[in-house]
Amino acid sequence: MKAATVFGALASAAAFLVPGLALWVPSGYSYGAALLLLTALLGAPWWWRECRVSVPSRWLLASIVAMGSIWAMDSAESAWRWGTLDRPSKYLLALPCLLFLLAHAPRPRWLWSGIAVGAVGSGVVAWAQVSWMGMPRAAGFTNAIQYGNLSVLLSLMCLVLLAIRPPGLQRWHYVVLPLGVVAGLVGSILSHSRGGWLAWTLALPVLAGVLCQFVPWRRLLAGVLLLLCMVAALVYVQRHVLEERIDTARSEVLRYENVGDAETSVGQRLAHWELAWRMGLEKPLLGWGKTGYDVEKLRRVQAGQAHPFVLQFGHVHNEVLDLFAKQGVLGVLALCLFYGVPFWLFWPGRRHVTVWGTAADGSRVPVLDRTALALRAVGWTIPLAYVGFGFSQVFFAHNSGNLFYLFMVMLIHSCLQARERDQALD
Repeated sequence: MKAATVFGALASAAAFLVPGLALWVPSGYSYGAALLLLTALLGAPWWWRECRVSVPSRWLLASIVAMGSIWAMDSAESAWRWGTLDRPSKYLLALPCLLFLLAHAPRPRWLWSGIAVGAVGSGVVAWAQVSWMGMPRAAGFTNAIQYGNLSVLLSLMCLVLLAIRPPGLQRWHYVVLPLGVVAGLVGSILSHSRGGWLAWTLALPVLAGVLCQFVPWRRLLAGVLLLLCMVAALVYVQRHVLEERIDTARSEVLRYENVGDAETSVGQRLAHWELAWRMGLEKPLLGWGKTGYDVEKLRRVQAGQAHPFVLQFGHVHNEVLDLFAKQGVLGVLALCLFYGVPFWLFWPGRRHVTVWGTAADGSRVPVLDRTALALRAVGWTIPLAYVGFGFSQVFFAHNSGNLFYLFMVMLIHSCLQARERDQALD
């Protein structure tokens, strides 16, 4: 068997495993990443010469290096131990994986399968934990917020695939993908994570606006109506829990505004945001650093300038404000690059999703490339959703947030690059 065939099969397996096992098992998102890393390192003598790094790929590499450097700055200020290298090392080890994928991209249909299976798994695990195990909130094998947010992201990806229907989908996909939409929403609702609801509200209208120029309006309208019916049914089943969560959030905001109560879910977020903003303004360029932030936060609590409850958390529950306080404007710019490059790479503009076909009379006509459209639209869901998640959670403070973002973006980008190379050869 040729090395290229083996490498292609391993890349496709990783494309299935990263989303497919993400929420089924502990650290499920790591299995595909580990497979890619081992293949990239052990197979480097065979694939290295085949790697072609285009300008868009260089931008993606630069964004990964920039974000990894920010985490390395964080680690450099802490007392040295293996744990301090955990987050920057992921970004360093992602680089050979990306180079390998640029040489041997996975087949998109394996990615579609992984998304469908992963979304179904999120709902199955959530239902089992709440119904069988009696847990108050579904948390999978991570915390409830991370779990609920990744569930809603997988659900959104399934919805995009159903709307576009790229080539390569088989009959079973048309059964599992709708289940994935529902199951992902179930996972989010049973986790009681409000950040996922915000991300869904942000991403859905944006994606609908982008897809309406490519997808028949009747299919899009039918999909939206079906989705609304699903959401209404789920909300009705969980209406008491949802009403309680909304009422609690409202009362916690009022209690913080009126009496400064920060010992609640919303109250501690508001107290943290206010503290991080003030601290960031005092050192706007490079911030306080992680260690400096913790020391200064303790000093302000002892001086009565911040609520003691904020000491229970290592981050401020807002991605931008957390970086602003700890790494200043430099950290915020790195985050903007990390979000912005995928937004640019996956922009589903008409010229990016159109190929030239041959009409019956032999003339050349533009044809919609639904595979490219699906890759770009699914890719767009990732930074879109993460922006929503980051409003009330520091998603990149967790292993799941880093690995899922890194490897899903790299997998989708490599598929697009391979497709564009093949079309250039035609």
